[in-house]
Amino acid sequence: MSNFSVLNESSLHNTLKIYYASQTNGKTEVEMHGHIYDVFTEDGQVIEIQTKNLSKLSKKIKDTLEKGLKVTLVYPVPATTKIILTDEQGKFISSRKSPNKGSVYDIFKETTGLYNILLHKNFTLEVVFITMIEHRVRTEEPVQAKNNRRRFRKNWIKSNKKLEEIIEIKRFKTKKDYLSLLPPALPHQFCAKDIKERLKSEKLAPAKIYNNSNLILWVLNKMELLEYTETRNRSKYYKVK
Repeated sequence: MSNFSVLNESSLHNTLKIYYASQTNGKTEVEMHGHIYDVFTEDGQVIEIQTKNLSKLSKKIKDTLEKGLKVTLVYPVPATTKIILTDEQGKFISSRKSPNKGSVYDIFKETTGLYNILLHKNFTLEVVFITMIEHRVRTEEPVQAKNNRRRFRKNWIKSNKKLEEIIEIKRFKTKKDYLSLLPPALPHQFCAKDIKERLKSEKLAPAKIYNNSNLILWVLNKMELLEYTETRNRSKYYKVK
């Protein structure tokens, strides 16, 4: 698809909401069936945008699917991130490129609570690869993050994430879509170590992914796309169903 550039005034979530509404002649913040949906399209479909913790939407999505509505869950993945640091008065301090890069394989850690609806006939997962600007504010004293996830306090805090550009959108709906994430040249029966070695050798994912390849197996197995075959040398082996 063609790239989509935006002004910096909009936050990541709000910009994607406006973008999807414009693409579908939809309305934003629509209240229906006891929920408020990010986008309700012209043809009666629901679009939800979630930048992290996709499993938090499990109950909302399941209830919406039970009402007979089609649901698309949009998950933005930053291919590159530029970090801009300012002081508390907004004065520029520094700008740098983050070494962290998102990957399509991030969906496995995000969907552990959604595995039982990923193949629902009315559900689609869209992974949106983006370039992103992350704004941080320097603080006088070390502080905890807003979500309390920091192990150690730091002297900065995130103030916003902004969409700079949409690079590509990948849609996941069918068994084939999800199985396509298995690396090539796997043996007929394979374990987590096999996946790790293939991901690493083919340079398909960053180290944070292939070092946690057990999660890929766990989700695909829960989706009943894989079949357990045996345990060998304390490793569980599977094959594609």
